[in-house]
Amino acid sequence: VQLQASGGGLVQSGDSLRLSCTVSGRTVSTTTMGWFRQAPGEERVFVAAWSGGNPAYSDSVKGRFTISRDNAKNTVYLQMNSLKPEDTAVYYCNWYRVTMTGRYDYWGQGTLVTVSS
Repeated sequence: VQLQASGGGLVQSGDSLRLSCTVSGRTVSTTTMGWFRQAPGEERVFVAAWSGGNPAYSDSVKGRFTISRDNAKNTVYLQMNSLKPEDTAVYYCNWYRVTMTGRYDYWGQGTLVTVSS
């Protein structure tokens, strides 16, 4: 299983970006896919994901970011609007599966988003 994230870049404050993450190697449920981010010197934190079939967001991005999915393409997207300098981070897509032995997380390689003021 491989997760390929793309769409990062350098933008100015107030701009928009759309990140994509595609899972290859098997057909997955996009309802267990999401996004995390890691700013320099900080821990990786939750950004957005599906929870019980509904999107869930961290408070810091709620109202500005939108997660969506394309089941046929094994792909989730993160539309990021009104970007702020504090959104600067490496964004990682995540897919997890739960088995009888526990939860297993898979991560993409990360895509860098830099927002200048």
